[in-house]
Amino acid sequence: MNDNILKTIGGFLAENVPAERKICLQPLIAYLNEKVDNGERIRLNFICTHNSRRSHLSQVWAQTMAYHFGLKDLFCYSGGTEATAMFPKVAETLASQGFEILQLAEGSNPVYAVKYALNEPPIMCFSKVYDNRFNPASGFGAIMTCSNADEGCPLVMGAEARFSIKYEDPKISDGTPEQTAVYRQRSLEIAREMFYVFSQIKK
Repeated sequence: MNDNILKTIGGFLAENVPAERKICLQPLIAYLNEKVDNGERIRLNFICTHNSRRSHLSQVWAQTMAYHFGLKDLFCYSGGTEATAMFPKVAETLASQGFEILQLAEGSNPVYAVKYALNEPPIMCFSKVYDNRFNPASGFGAIMTCSNADEGCPLVMGAEARFSIKYEDPKISDGTPEQTAVYRQRSLEIAREMFYVFSQIKK
């Protein structure tokens, strides 16, 4: 893993995750442990309304933490109930936390390659609906990262399990002096919780 990412997560401790959040995360942990026990491939699709901020941060940190804890045969995706674009501040925030970011395409919906480890393929980030052909069509766990998507998408086609793990939208800080700090805080909150989740998986 990239050294700068290791520095970012070096201070993470399971006890720093609030008790109420551990309860929220437990069903996902149980799902992952069951898949590991059965020797099954794991696919996780992180879903929010626009696939622009929280779902991308969650996808990237989940894939990174799975690698960090040696969990193989796990693949993370993201999508929305509609497609917009990955907000540029997300890429900037991840870069500041140790990820290598390469913008592969410009336009209204840029494509980013996010690299977390030297010998691992990059995570491809661009906005898409959750059932885009780039994502799995069936046999995946759907993680709803925002209230709007959770309430507005009562049925996620193809999902074998569904989890509500919501985060406050950092968009509330856009255009304010607090924007950089808010995005950093939200990214670290997601990273810390994904660290906790994957630290609980019995390999």
